[in-house]
Amino acid sequence: KVAIKGIERELICPACKELFTHPLILPCQHNVCHKCVKEILFSFEDSFADGGSESSNQSSPRIRISASSMDRIDRINRSGRKRNSLTPRSTLFPCPGCQRDIDLGERGINGLFRNFTLETIVERYRQAARAAIAIMCDFCKPPPQESTKSCMDCSASYCNECFKMHHPWGTVKAQHEYVGPTTNFRPKILMCPEHEMERVNMYCEICRRPVCHLCKLGGGHANHRVTTMSTAYKTLKEKLSKDIEYLISKESQVKAHITQLDLLLKETECNSERAKQEASQSFEKLYHVLEEKKSAALRAIETSKNIRLEKLQTQVEEYQGLLENNGLVGYAQEVLKETDPSCFVQTAKQLHVRIQKATESLKSFRPAAETTFEDFVVDTAKQEDILGDLSFHSNGLEIPEINEEQSRMYNKALICWECPGKTDSADIYVLEYHKLNREDESVAWQKTEVCGKSKVLSDLDDDSSYAFRVRGYKGSICSPWSREVILRTPPAPVFSFLFDDKCGYNNEHLQLNPRRTSVESRAGFPLLLGAERLQVGCYTTLDYIIGDTGIAKGKHFWAFHVEAYSYLVKVGVVPSNKIQKLFHNTHDVTSPR
Repeated sequence: KVAIKGIERELICPACKELFTHPLILPCQHNVCHKCVKEILFSFEDSFADGGSESSNQSSPRIRISASSMDRIDRINRSGRKRNSLTPRSTLFPCPGCQRDIDLGERGINGLFRNFTLETIVERYRQAARAAIAIMCDFCKPPPQESTKSCMDCSASYCNECFKMHHPWGTVKAQHEYVGPTTNFRPKILMCPEHEMERVNMYCEICRRPVCHLCKLGGGHANHRVTTMSTAYKTLKEKLSKDIEYLISKESQVKAHITQLDLLLKETECNSERAKQEASQSFEKLYHVLEEKKSAALRAIETSKNIRLEKLQTQVEEYQGLLENNGLVGYAQEVLKETDPSCFVQTAKQLHVRIQKATESLKSFRPAAETTFEDFVVDTAKQEDILGDLSFHSNGLEIPEINEEQSRMYNKALICWECPGKTDSADIYVLEYHKLNREDESVAWQKTEVCGKSKVLSDLDDDSSYAFRVRGYKGSICSPWSREVILRTPPAPVFSFLFDDKCGYNNEHLQLNPRRTSVESRAGFPLLLGAERLQVGCYTTLDYIIGDTGIAKGKHFWAFHVEAYSYLVKVGVVPSNKIQKLFHNTHDVTSPR
């Protein structure tokens, strides 16, 4: 016997995450509370009425509609449902168990069976969980007494006195079936939800649900393979018993797997701690390098500051010496007081040289040191880019490769890439590009995130070369950068036009696609042209088609793609005054330039 407490996981509703309450069996065989089914369908209709935005039912905050389910609202609306009805009418239901759209049929919720077996198991679990909590009588006057039995026909619980009062001896109610106190009341006979007066007596093997004879005769199960309920009961019970016996026989294997998973859990914990420690050490090394660089830079700045201050201070003292009665001037004034010529000349010569230097410095004043520290500005742009790309590199992610054949460079750039293994192992890709400029080599890469394997880029300069690279990300893990690919934009703005299907267009010889972007000869005409060339040695006639837009002036870029199987294609431009002549005289005398 399985302990009732060990199966709690199987008794939880996938929508409300609580114990099942009146569970309904969906066509996908998952169970959902009756109330939850209604709330989810009401939430769908409310979400559509609010403009399709993600919302939750205010009356029950436990039910939330995921963003992935919002695209189903249009289908619900197309089925013509009305809001504010007491019963939701939506036929499509997003099963919270398998995340698939389930068609509930025309009857909607009313066509679903109530899972009484699951309900009984839930009730046993509740009783085991609240063993000491008594079920009270539903008919006693306050304060109610503890119930002693429950009537399955009345779907109510009674104490002894109330049961005798409501089930008097000799009446029909006295024949009612009663059991011990319970809150789980189930009908004696399972009735068909589509034909409410008919009991189910067959089992549809296609839909895997009980049906009645009317369902088989003219209902939705008319052409389905059905079997009797007793046969289905016996078959399913035998299958379930065998499967249970097999699982029980493999109990040692299951325990071994559990032991292995426990070891994997512990190993995962240890490996994650080791990975954290290694990552911390790596960042500590970076911190240490940065701290050393920071200390060296600050020391260099401090040393330069001291030298400059010393020079400026010396210059200040020299200029203060030029003041009267100060320094050099004061000393010179004292020397002038010397009356002995020989002594004066001995001292004045050197002093005069110093005075002349001071005079020259006054005429061309220049500070002894610079005050700016422009030479000490730290350029960390490249390092910031490198640190910005710092992430976990994994050999498990393939390096994407830019496909140069599929990529296109016109007025917009279409960049395509693929993985060598043809597997899309990355969740998202990052495409970086920058314009190649000889003058400035340190150009910053422009970055864009892409969910697919191609990206259209706009606002590119004409006649310019661009470098592209791409890498894949899966969570915080990224692949190395792909090989850089250099592509060049056209030398002039792209001139866009379509083929003209009116002026001179020969629809008997040529076939134009509906979008007017490509044209080809109708079947057979290339062979006729080839035979004509064999007979006369040249092409005597050609079929022309022109663009629907002309160019008056300026420099433009345009291009054609000619299929490899083409026999003869001439492409060029022609003056507007010669178009009519070209169509009237189709001989291949003067081809377009």
